[in-house]
Amino acid sequence: MLALIIVIVIIVILGLIIASIYNSLVKLNQQSDEAWSDITVQLKRRYDLIPNLVTTVSGYAKHEKTVFEDVTKARTNALSAQGVAETAKTDNMFQQTMKSLFAVAENYPDLKATQNFQELQAELTDTEDKIQSSRRFYNSIVRDFNTKRKTFPTNIFASMLHFNQDKEYFQVDQNEQAEVDQPVEVKF
Repeated sequence: MLALIIVIVIIVILGLIIASIYNSLVKLNQQSDEAWSDITVQLKRRYDLIPNLVTTVSGYAKHEKTVFEDVTKARTNALSAQGVAETAKTDNMFQQTMKSLFAVAENYPDLKATQNFQELQAELTDTEDKIQSSRRFYNSIVRDFNTKRKTFPTNIFASMLHFNQDKEYFQVDQNEQAEVDQPVEVKF
């Protein structure tokens, strides 16, 4: 009788441990999905601002047709991206084309002085800040999920509970990271 009680207690404890592990993995999985959704919302917000920006800049720089076509193509590719890796890749390409658009805008002081351009630039800056914040939050949730999945005792039960793959980080392109790591050049 005592042995049966001990077996039942062990089974209950083991069941509670497995339930706790499962619930924590589900919670982190849901949080990562929510964080990814936040990133896609902010990226969509950025991409929605681009047609207005292109229209504003093209009014001043009509002969820069290839830049506008490149930005439009990069925007289309970014909007159709699926998954973390493809979204990160297309977003990195999009950011490169945006640099060329802003380089064109630098050549037109009247454009930079217009209120519409300044408002769009402020909106884009705000959106970029939100994207970076969302990216950091998403990556921290992914780190927590991946760590939880690989630590004892969760690693024993994770694959049985169908949590057998790491989540992907939303990573910055290595070339872009090298530019970020460079010191800011100050000119007077």
